[in-house]
Amino acid sequence: MVRPLVLFGAFAALLCAADPRDIIRKAVEMDERNAPLAAHYNFLQRELVREFDHAGKVKSERTETFNVISVGGSPYKRSVAHNDQPLSPAADRAEEEKIREVAEERRHETAEQREKRIEEWRKHQERYHEPLHELANAFNFTVAGEETRDGRATYRIEGTPRPDYKPKSTYTAFFPKVKLRAWIDKTDFQASRIEIEAFDTISFGGFLVRLEKGSQIVIEQTRMGDSLWLPSRVSITAAARLLLVKNWNREMDYSFSEFRKIQPDSSLVLLHPIGR
Repeated sequence: MVRPLVLFGAFAALLCAADPRDIIRKAVEMDERNAPLAAHYNFLQRELVREFDHAGKVKSERTETFNVISVGGSPYKRSVAHNDQPLSPAADRAEEEKIREVAEERRHETAEQREKRIEEWRKHQERYHEPLHELANAFNFTVAGEETRDGRATYRIEGTPRPDYKPKSTYTAFFPKVKLRAWIDKTDFQASRIEIEAFDTISFGGFLVRLEKGSQIVIEQTRMGDSLWLPSRVSITAAARLLLVKNWNREMDYSFSEFRKIQPDSSLVLLHPIGR
């Protein structure tokens, strides 16, 4: 009986020694290092949108698949499939023509135009990462345990809002009404999975949009090698009310695969992954 108690005590002491706030700060730091490296990859993006009726039954479902490639230094989404079926020859030719027109347009940009376009894209990306900088200040964290994900050891960290936290922007305004769980890789300090769940109604734009309790976001990443992690899935399950009138119950699932490092002469390599 003594041995299990000793082991349990040692395990508890180990968890206490791992400061969860420091782990989160390190994970944010690694994400900042990772972001510019991730921009050097083309990839396949599949988007699933599923809508539900008031009874929770599926009302409609559709998928779109895109080849996301770098054209002139910033991404372009080239449609390759609809509802998991390849585009018709006519639609495919139209998509081919669109991307060639974009490539031609970007080839004739001035240096100033090119810089402005790429900077706008970078700022758009930075807005997605902005809330990460506030995590350590916005939540109280605890190390809830250690788990193995995809064969790798992780810390499982849980976060609840700090009562004294004051959001600094619209991108962090929802923090006081959500709880989160994060699985942080013990070696690379990258988040292999993050779950964010609303425990109260969240309003955006006054009463224009109200996100209901229970809405959830799940983000998953996968290790590509050399400590580089890239997104593999983002899932959003949300019930909302628009203008206090229209109810909206939807699941959106984005999956990312077939990452290919961008080569100097490969900005227009197109991928037809479905039935071609």
